[in-house]
Amino acid sequence: MIAMAATSMTVSREEFLFLKKKAAFADDVLFQLESSLQDIVKGRIKKAVH
Repeated sequence: MIAMAATSMTVSREEFLFLKKKAAFADDVLFQLESSLQDIVKGRIKKAVH
């Protein structure tokens, strides 16, 4: 592992809130994906018949 120096930056409140919402959305999508994959592994997903 390469050690990196800590850096800081300043963002506007609007940008911070936007990024916070985006992170929450990404977390939710990953949770749903994980849940769906577990459903597939456990055989709880059935193929749709048209």
